[in-house]
Amino acid sequence: MKRFWLLFSQTVTVLLAAYFVVAVLKPDWLGSRMSQTGAVALLEAPAANSVEVPPGSFRLAAKKSSAAVVSINTSKAVKNDPRSNDPWFKFFFGEQSNEPQVGLGSGVIVSASGYILTNNHVVENADEIEVILNDSRHARAKVIGTDPDSDLAVLKIDLERLPVIVLGNSDAIQVGDQVLAIGNPFGVGQTVTGGIVSALGRNQLGINTFENFIQTDAAINPGNSGGALVDTNGNLLGINSAIYSRSGGSMGIGFAIPVATAKLVLEGIIKDGQVKRGWIGVEPNDLSPELAETFDIKAQSGVIITGVLQNAPAAQAGIKPGDVIVRVGTKSVANVSELLSSVAALKPGTAVKFGVLRRDEKIELNVTPGLRPKPRRPAP
Repeated sequence: MKRFWLLFSQTVTVLLAAYFVVAVLKPDWLGSRMSQTGAVALLEAPAANSVEVPPGSFRLAAKKSSAAVVSINTSKAVKNDPRSNDPWFKFFFGEQSNEPQVGLGSGVIVSASGYILTNNHVVENADEIEVILNDSRHARAKVIGTDPDSDLAVLKIDLERLPVIVLGNSDAIQVGDQVLAIGNPFGVGQTVTGGIVSALGRNQLGINTFENFIQTDAAINPGNSGGALVDTNGNLLGINSAIYSRSGGSMGIGFAIPVATAKLVLEGIIKDGQVKRGWIGVEPNDLSPELAETFDIKAQSGVIITGVLQNAPAAQAGIKPGDVIVRVGTKSVANVSELLSSVAALKPGTAVKFGVLRRDEKIELNVTPGLRPKPRRPAP
């Protein structure tokens, strides 16, 4: 009897061991799902602290980039009329307010040293600039330099452990790519909106001197200026700059300065205190049938030169009125805006080949651009 129970117990033990091995390694042999086996369910159960990202969510991109997007508060002292204390002046014009003018905007931390990119119009003429980080830290900012031609400015703050955004490749984006806009619209606090790239290379908008905007339908509102336009990996593609609006609010058309342009401005301001742009001294015009007939040329595309400044780099290189510039270096140009941007991107003092059509002849001219003069401000 004892031998029988011993044999029975050994048999049961072997069968249970075999069942466990089969349940773990070959559950389909048992005709049941893995999740129905306690041992297998234990092996496959997700960690209690792991969170699954829903399909189509951009939470990781928003989390990665939003820490480096800051809010900017500016204030500017009001300059009252010297006669504001005169009783007759008060009678006709009322009491003059002494409250400072305040402004709102956004910025992007691009360096662990504390450099911040924002729009020039956000900080222009400001007496005090306060930066508020996403972790609620505050700091006074110093203006390192501004570039009104591109509507960009570089600020600096002195704080430790600063989050830094990753610079993306704005030259690789295409219409239809998904993007996120991050900023502080209307001062309500940091906000993330989503959309797509709806157009590229927008220019002739009358916003900046050098325009090459990324157009997006991600909601951008007042206060978003200077904030980040990022891709779905959280990398910076542009600096939000302007909106098209009849009401003051978003109408689905926003414009951002490409990060490629912003990077050049950032490096120029930090290194030289200004952005050094190329200049050749010509009066360009978009090619039209009327101008083509006037100058007796048969070119179908390019930029026609109607005037050349005496002793300017273009004149010294042999460019003449009536010439049509079709290429700067390796880049084709089809309109005045493209020519202006291409020449501005050239390094002053370094010769570059220009592709030119002169009547029916194609020629190449070596042009050594000079330093673009600063724009003259109108007299007050």
